[in-house]
Amino acid sequence: MLRLSTRDAGFDEAFRQVVADRRESAVDVARDVADILAAVRERGDAAVADYTRRFDRHDLDESGWRIDAEDCRAAFAALKPELREALELAAARIRAYHAAQLPEDRDYVDEAGVRLGAIWRAVDAAGLYVPGGRAAYPSSLLMNAIPARVAGVERLVVVTPTPGGEVNPLVLAAAHLAAVDEVWRVGGAHAVGALAYGTDRIAPVDVITGPGNAWVAEAKRQLYGVVGIDMVAGPSEILVIADAKNEPRRIAADLLSQAEHDPTSQSILITDDAAFADAVARAVETELAALATAETARASWNDNGVIIDVTSFDEAPALANALAAEHVEIATDEPETLMRAIRHAGSVFLGRMTPEAVGDYVAGPNHVLPTGRRARFSSGLSVLDFMKRTSFIQLDQAALEAIGPAAVALADAEGLPAHARSIQVRLGQ
Repeated sequence: MLRLSTRDAGFDEAFRQVVADRRESAVDVARDVADILAAVRERGDAAVADYTRRFDRHDLDESGWRIDAEDCRAAFAALKPELREALELAAARIRAYHAAQLPEDRDYVDEAGVRLGAIWRAVDAAGLYVPGGRAAYPSSLLMNAIPARVAGVERLVVVTPTPGGEVNPLVLAAAHLAAVDEVWRVGGAHAVGALAYGTDRIAPVDVITGPGNAWVAEAKRQLYGVVGIDMVAGPSEILVIADAKNEPRRIAADLLSQAEHDPTSQSILITDDAAFADAVARAVETELAALATAETARASWNDNGVIIDVTSFDEAPALANALAAEHVEIATDEPETLMRAIRHAGSVFLGRMTPEAVGDYVAGPNHVLPTGRRARFSSGLSVLDFMKRTSFIQLDQAALEAIGPAAVALADAEGLPAHARSIQVRLGQ
């Protein structure tokens, strides 16, 4: 774990290195993914089956390519009541939050008499990637599928890796609850390629969303343009801004909540109290000793964890904006003030009783968020990722006479006489 202080002479350079550390795919990953995608495009199902045997250690022809809807329904019915209720609560809150994001169509006539507007429509089909390797996440399925359904997507396709052919019943239960149309027993870059290009078995989709490992993220990056994507997701991140009025073990638990995802995840604490920073560091060690995911979490904390001592929380917004973290917790007396000064963050969690983990499951906002400083220019998954806007224009003779001459002048200036002529012939010129 790296310990920094804004009081130290070398802080600026050390902090720049933290900000610049991408912790993401190397060149060889990009090359491998390009080869995989080329194989899927050329050989379709045969390539998908070959890569599944190689990476997930099972034969799709034997274990089955597609998981039946009845299996998903049975998995949901078999859940313990408290777990079923938890999934239903999460689904209801996610649905309600995303329903409020739906955009409105526009249709109006401006002062020149020109009718203008836009119509929002959902894409026809969406592919949802649900991780299933290091851990299986039914919450990710809900976070991807429900906004798509709210947006009006007609065909929802889930791909999820099943190592050894084994499926996670919680993922199947979530697929049933979200009314997913298709669940395919494939994962990795080859699954993303199948969704984008289509195969004999798997029809192509228009948008691919959902988190995955470095190979999945790289596949989405390379396929952008063939399909739409939500974002290129990297390792998980959490930035906690906390004062000494917090219990150290709570902040330690928050830091480890992201560290346990992957050894490349990053957890950062900013505090104005050096003694509190020491207490949190000790609490992290205590929490790790009792954590079932300690091996992963410790690797993440040791390699990527950072504690930053500041002289005042007035310094925190600039640091947070430079980091542009996926998750930002603000556990201070006046979290609202700091939040308003932080321009770049995937999602913000306000107050001492708002752990990031509640946002991963039941709060309502999406937990698919920009990582790797991409919160500077992108947002978390929303219904808009599954929709597109079509503008429309209508003019009558009077409206064309009002604005047409300006268009003719611009077309002439750009050296495009046919553009100008298409307007002039309607103006009687």
